[in-house]
Amino acid sequence: MGRASSKRLWTVLGFGLAIIFILVYLSVTNGTFDMSVLEVVKTLLRIDPIPDHDLVVFDFRLPRIVLGALIGFGLGIAGAVIQGVTRNGLADPAILGINAGAGLSVVLFMLLFQGQMNTTGWLAVMTMPMFGLVGGLLATTLIYLFAKQHGRLDPQRLILVGIAISSGFGALTIYVSLKMNPQDFEMAVVWLAGSIYSANWKFVVTMLPWIIVLAPILCWRAPILDLFQLEEESTKSLGVEVEREKKALLIGSIGLVAASVAVSGSIGFVGLIAPHMARRLVGLRHRHILPVSGVIGTAMVVAGDLIGKTVFAPAQLAAGIVISIIGVPYFIYLLMRSRA
Repeated sequence: MGRASSKRLWTVLGFGLAIIFILVYLSVTNGTFDMSVLEVVKTLLRIDPIPDHDLVVFDFRLPRIVLGALIGFGLGIAGAVIQGVTRNGLADPAILGINAGAGLSVVLFMLLFQGQMNTTGWLAVMTMPMFGLVGGLLATTLIYLFAKQHGRLDPQRLILVGIAISSGFGALTIYVSLKMNPQDFEMAVVWLAGSIYSANWKFVVTMLPWIIVLAPILCWRAPILDLFQLEEESTKSLGVEVEREKKALLIGSIGLVAASVAVSGSIGFVGLIAPHMARRLVGLRHRHILPVSGVIGTAMVVAGDLIGKTVFAPAQLAAGIVISIIGVPYFIYLLMRSRA
């Protein structure tokens, strides 16, 4: 069973990486300025470099692709962890209000420093994820306070509380953004839609440490998530410090969400759909679910960005909107299935 499970895992990861490679190829070669494979290869290998090709590949397309891949990977893993901790298949960073809390903090950052700090400069880019982390932790604290019943986290109340908190933070975010000057307001609105078409290498460098540090830690703690699927008393009887582990896993997943929101805005439903697909493909063991969720999340965001920039050309639709168009019907389907 173990060998068969591992073989299935590597097969799924192989197919997932192949799909990502195809999406990256399409994203690099297609757009307002189409390029052939040979031109892209020559540009990457620095063979007879052409300034226009360098600008398109290195300044516009590659940062956007790499950032989208990192965001999707982080959101996929975070969604799987949150669903494991809450034992609720409908849990998602966006639905629970974690995205909204992080987004509100980042918009507050933009308002506080408007005109005083370049929001694409190194200081702002490195600071925004910390603001997002505070907002995400605030949202999670409120969820815990209102969703607990008789000292336990009620999965049914969790979704209702999360939707309420998300709506409340969303309204506050709109109110705060209306206090901005017109230029910053326009930037905030585009950011809130879940857009990555303003991506640059600074955003990639900002996102990388969060992925490199938090993703391996969460994957290492995957066996604890397996134990969380038991009744809480059973988990405690196995020597697991439930509350401490829950807090550690949630803080790690919120860190990934905060870093993603800080550089792209709120991209919802990746953390909902990716874990469900992963469970269907590789079973219920979280040490398999987490990496597969990350790969699926990567494919979703890269594909959403590709669709947004090509299907609606010359206009561009934010990746967050494209994914939401797919995610809302899927969420309704999950709700109907859970009721049945």
